[in-house]
Amino acid sequence: MRLLNSLRGPLVLALAGLLAGCSKLVVLYPAGDVAAQQGRLVVIATMLMLLIVVPVIFLILLFAWRYRQNGKHAETDYDPEWHHSTKLELVIWSAPLVIIIALGALTWISTHQLDPYRPLDRIAAGKPVPEGVKPLEVQVVSLDWKWLFFYPEQGIATVNELAAPVDRPIRFKLTSSHTMNAFYVPDLAGMIYTMPGMQTELNAVINKPGIYHGMSSHYSGAGFSGMTFKFHGLSDGDFDKWVAKAKAEGQPLTRASYGELAKPSERNPVARFSSVEDGLYQRVLNLCVEEGKPCMHETMAKDAQRNRAHASAQKLAAASEDALCTAATRPDLQEF
Repeated sequence: MRLLNSLRGPLVLALAGLLAGCSKLVVLYPAGDVAAQQGRLVVIATMLMLLIVVPVIFLILLFAWRYRQNGKHAETDYDPEWHHSTKLELVIWSAPLVIIIALGALTWISTHQLDPYRPLDRIAAGKPVPEGVKPLEVQVVSLDWKWLFFYPEQGIATVNELAAPVDRPIRFKLTSSHTMNAFYVPDLAGMIYTMPGMQTELNAVINKPGIYHGMSSHYSGAGFSGMTFKFHGLSDGDFDKWVAKAKAEGQPLTRASYGELAKPSERNPVARFSSVEDGLYQRVLNLCVEEGKPCMHETMAKDAQRNRAHASAQKLAAASEDALCTAATRPDLQEF
């Protein structure tokens, strides 16, 4: 029993380390500039809050000890008539107010700087985006339960495998086939939602070659735990080889093959497609991959056109009523 009691502390610490499950501290030390800025924001915000939290905890422990029952200060410092201290009130209210103002300013600035829809103006600290460099566009579709990536510039698509050149801006356009999901590569940037019939965007960059973990960060059904993928940060030459390999080994991705791919499945292996049918991503986005099904954007355009026509007809009818002239409304004609 004594042995168990002596080992209890180390065992608890070891268990806490295992439960932490993040030996590399990816969020604080990522390989991408956007994620690095977000990590610094977490650290700065935490330090600002600790400026209040740590003194409060210290004072709670100090007061509990200093004014404990039967303690010397509990008797000598007790003042039943005390009710107010201006200096104490200033400290109590001014310190948190300053912290809140600082956090508010930091949040407002970083919210605009790290807006996922905002195109990147730098690839790393002190390194602006080179002139003439076009972002790599990747169209992302979350399926049940796998990830589909379109590369419109390269004309290929992949399942559960993502790659991009190092130090080149990436512009993600994301949607979902059926279920709302969340795309997350901790080394790249914060998570971004994917929703059926809607498109979100994420701008990011990877600064170091390597293989990074990507995942679905929100529960989306039975196969959620296996909805992961590898993100490859490659040199320009290696990225070209990766694209060439997909074109050489893959099969064409058509509307028919997409229909099979979109069926629910778990822990899918990596798959590559050498070509993609024109407009397939837009059909996925507008929920009209099936033959004969009207596309959502066309239906919305027709509805908007009908609403404009109806509003115009109402205005024309109102104008006609106002312009109508009869003997009942013209006193100067009633005598005739």
